[in-house]
Amino acid sequence: QVQLVESGGGLVKPGDSLTLSCAASGASLDDYAIGWFRQTKEKAREGVACIGRNRSTIYYKESLKGRFTMSRDNAKNAMYLRIDSLQPEDTAVYYCAADSTGWGTLTPRYDNWGQGTQVTVSS
Repeated sequence: QVQLVESGGGLVKPGDSLTLSCAASGASLDDYAIGWFRQTKEKAREGVACIGRNRSTIYYKESLKGRFTMSRDNAKNAMYLRIDSLQPEDTAVYYCAADSTGWGTLTPRYDNWGQGTQVTVSS
């Protein structure tokens, strides 16, 4: 079972950039589909980006393309989410997730989740 720990969240100003990190332990992320999700109190958890197991193509939520960039570092067993031109509506708790079935999807049905990291965008 993989354990996931997010970091990098915080209070930022509109227009800023931020990179979130997700460190994995207990298993290799290579064995999982991986993804980033976010959730606010008002909305259900939504997928931001994902990669299927043994795949290189990254899928993004259509409305977020261009400002969000997902990446991974196999040597560090970690994944990242860079957010550019942050906007107040990006305020949310961001989660990384890994799914043992290997199917990359933006639907939040993954079986391993981090605890989340809060991103607040405010002037």
